[in-house]
Amino acid sequence: MTEIGSLLAPGAVAAAANITSSKALFQHLGQAAEREYGLSAVDVIDRLTERERLGSTGFGGGVAIPHGKIDGLDRVVGLFVQLAQPVDVKAIDDLPVDLVFCLLSPPDAGSEHLKALAQVSRWLRDRAFVAKLRGAGSADAIYALFASTATRDAA
Repeated sequence: MTEIGSLLAPGAVAAAANITSSKALFQHLGQAAEREYGLSAVDVIDRLTERERLGSTGFGGGVAIPHGKIDGLDRVVGLFVQLAQPVDVKAIDDLPVDLVFCLLSPPDAGSEHLKALAQVSRWLRDRAFVAKLRGAGSADAIYALFASTATRDAA
């Protein structure tokens, strides 16, 4: 199981973010990664944009999991954004997204990257959990939801 504290820092969670496009979303994620994890915002934006060109990371139900490999990381890290208004990211079901969990991994973190992606995917396919994320009124409440789910999954 993925330990939420190592994957997602409390400061890497945003609630009711006022973002109006996928480009602005990636800029937000890049700036948050720079602030929280000391990464280059430009590198993060470039990697996420490159990955998105291969196909949308919007996997349906209003959820997206953009991800990329970034030099300078020693572990897989995450960022989570709850959007105030859904944004079109050309998801597989053509629905706009309002919940975004971004995963960033070291270039050589093959299996760890895949494990984290699978864990996040499980969380975001749980309809009851997704409803709680959408109803959470603050970044602290969202982080607490992830922490309680990670604790429950580990038990």
